[in-house]
Amino acid sequence: MDKNITGMMVYYYEVCKRKLWYFVNEIQLEKNNSNVILGKLLEENTYTRDEKKINIDGVINIDFIRSKKVLHEIKKSNSIEPASLLQVQYYLYYLEKKGLIGLKGILDYPLLKQTVEVNLTDEDRENLDNIIIGIKEILRKESPPALEKKGICKKCAYFDLCFV
Repeated sequence: MDKNITGMMVYYYEVCKRKLWYFVNEIQLEKNNSNVILGKLLEENTYTRDEKKINIDGVINIDFIRSKKVLHEIKKSNSIEPASLLQVQYYLYYLEKKGLIGLKGILDYPLLKQTVEVNLTDEDRENLDNIIIGIKEILRKESPPALEKKGICKKCAYFDLCFV
């Protein structure tokens, strides 16, 4: 299986490798999940003046761009912030590989009225290189990785698939 690595894959890799495997194998249970629906409503009803959902190469899907050099990603909460940071860093990394340098990112938490600036360092690039290798390993697997019980599992759209 030779798929482009997407920002969502990077996000899921950090959140749960099993969820990533389900996602890349098109076992997608999120359409009816209340947390996902709430997140989509939040995304649609905030920052209404900005052009949203900028898809680049079918690989990255930026929520919106301001000032031509600042990418914004809207999140409902900061409970999985490390994964959100990686997702935005991957957007910056991907665009840098395309020749777009000097960009930065912002994580927007409208419900919390907070923002977090996201930059891309050499250490981040190296980390993303390793994450991409890890994602490719998961893409090659015939079955999902072993279950890792985490605090966030209860709210996950895949909870029943993993635990029932």
